Amino acid sequence: MRVSEEGWFLVGFGRDAAPEAEVVVTGPDGGRERLVLAVSPREYRIERIDGLPAAKVTTRDDEELARIDREASRVAEARMIDDPRTDFRSGFRWPVAGRISGVYGSLRILNGEPRQPHYGVDIAAPAGTKVRAPADGLVTLAEPDLFLSGGTLVVDHGHGLSSTFLHLSRILAKPGERVWKGSDIAEVGATGRATGPHLDWRVNLFERRLDPALLVGPMPNEPVDARSELA
Repeated sequence: MRVSEEGWFLVGFGRDAAPEAEVVVTGPDGGRERLVLAVSPREYRIERIDGLPAAKVTTRDDEELARIDREASRVAEARMIDDPRTDFRSGFRWPVAGRISGVYGSLRILNGEPRQPHYGVDIAAPAGTKVRAPADGLVTLAEPDLFLSGGTLVVDHGHGLSSTFLHLSRILAKPGERVWKGSDIAEVGATGRATGPHLDWRVNLFERRLDPALLVGPMPNEPVDARSELA
């Protein structure tokens, strides 16, 4: 794993992580230390979502399948960037305040058909609500109309840690732009495969999908003033 000059590094565990993980640390003098980390098991809820357009749930058209594959590859490429920046040290905040309508790790059944687990946190909010950067970062992908996720934005926080924001109605940040914790980067929407306006926030450590809710505290009751965080 990448270690910064100051000694910062990241370890993350996904939904189906093994109960134990071994970490071997090699010091500047060549000495080695072995650590065994225990991973606490979790139970995940089952979510049923009905009323989705059939074309968004069952895709049989070869052209659509090819488009989905191309778009997934672009998002995956943005998530694999290994940058030495340590923007994640700014800490994390909720990008939107609202009712949590979907949780990480839940098994989703769409129109009665089981799908892969949900790897983000869904936050219900009115269309047009400003989405704010949860931490400092660099925009690595900004796409207004992907087939499944609609308006899609990826912000890299350094060391392979990234945030992805889905179903956006409008993207305010551009690829290559530095953003700061609390700054406006997009607006909530219902684009792509969505039944109503909400933000789907996802966090990756390279290809490993993490639970965004573990990076932040309780959901605030009122929107946080971005100006107070940027001061």
